[in-house]
Amino acid sequence: MKNSGQTVSFYAWLIVALLWIVAFLNYLDRILITSMRDPIVADFNLSDAQFGLLTSVFLWSYGILSPFGGFFADRYSRKKVIVFSVMVWSAVTIWTGYATSFHEMLAARFLMGVSEACYIPAALALITDYHKGRTRSLATGLHMSGLYAGLALGGLGGYIAELWGWRSGFHIFGAVGIVYSLILLYILKDQKASAETAETAETSTQTTGISLTGALKVLFSEASFLILLIYFAVLGIVNWLVYGWLPTFLKDHFNLNLGEAGISATGYIQIGSFIGVIVGGILADRWTRKNNRGRLYILIIGFTLGAPFLFLMASTSIFSIAILAMLIFGLARGFNDANMMPILRQIADGRYIATGYGFLNFLSTIVGGLMVYAGGALKDAQVDLSIVYQISAVVMLLATWLLFAIKLKNSNS
Repeated sequence: MKNSGQTVSFYAWLIVALLWIVAFLNYLDRILITSMRDPIVADFNLSDAQFGLLTSVFLWSYGILSPFGGFFADRYSRKKVIVFSVMVWSAVTIWTGYATSFHEMLAARFLMGVSEACYIPAALALITDYHKGRTRSLATGLHMSGLYAGLALGGLGGYIAELWGWRSGFHIFGAVGIVYSLILLYILKDQKASAETAETAETSTQTTGISLTGALKVLFSEASFLILLIYFAVLGIVNWLVYGWLPTFLKDHFNLNLGEAGISATGYIQIGSFIGVIVGGILADRWTRKNNRGRLYILIIGFTLGAPFLFLMASTSIFSIAILAMLIFGLARGFNDANMMPILRQIADGRYIATGYGFLNFLSTIVGGLMVYAGGALKDAQVDLSIVYQISAVVMLLATWLLFAIKLKNSNS
């Protein structure tokens, strides 16, 4: 791997490609359930609050374990944590398709959260180990586009449920994940420190001095990290309300069938997000060469534009306008996803990058899970989801402006 001013190695891009597929499976497996709402609710005779709890339990276990998953990746091996995560969550996905009761579904969703908690912090840390300043946002964004693809095709769950029953999708994609984890075991490599890199402390897999208590002390003593933590929590609330309830909102608000609602809820936002990670990644990398706040400004610009369109989506009765709004909101999400880990690299101690991202995931998914459950409870209480989305858009915009207070280090750190 050459330094940030030279050509990036082929293997650095191969890492992105390998983990793109993992990212795809990661979000597809977790989101299938939301687009299969009706047959699952009918099969287990669930209320909306109970159905929301299936996602909330996943998010709570995912959030609680995320800091530990990140710490294991920092302390031991990014590769081993990634392979373990993929193998276990894929096995749990298969099990979900065989569940025979609501409580068994809850247990499966809990274990899926535990296993998936290890992946994202380790994967983003590994990618940014290999990619320095000049390609960091683009590489991160390309990887995150795999999540979007998983979310978009997760919307096909409604069609799968209509054609073959809701259990089939879990069986198929779980089996694919297990096979792919074995491929990763042989191809994936941790980044090693070398004399060529000026960022030895950041990229080294040495574990000297790395401890969980040390991570807590270092990370939470940094004001910029605390601001990022608050922002990411609000982002989690908004995103999981969208992911968890948008298919239901579109189905009810625009009189769509199950399949149309599922693919619309995921497809349009992910198209916008895919454009956003490419454009946002390229612009951020170029801007940061001149101004080390470039990535931060791209993120702020994105949601300053995107949050009002989320409000518009919740307010309009014209589906074509809702489609446009979902595309723009997705674009803003892409700007965020391409730059969040690179911004964290400019804030946190290089020894605790995966751990730091794990803490971001922790708070984001805990509060996000609470809001998914609250969304179901509010729906049971006859509170329209459009009101929930409107309030979320306003809060998202306010949280985005907090980012101006963040202090950043050198752009290549």
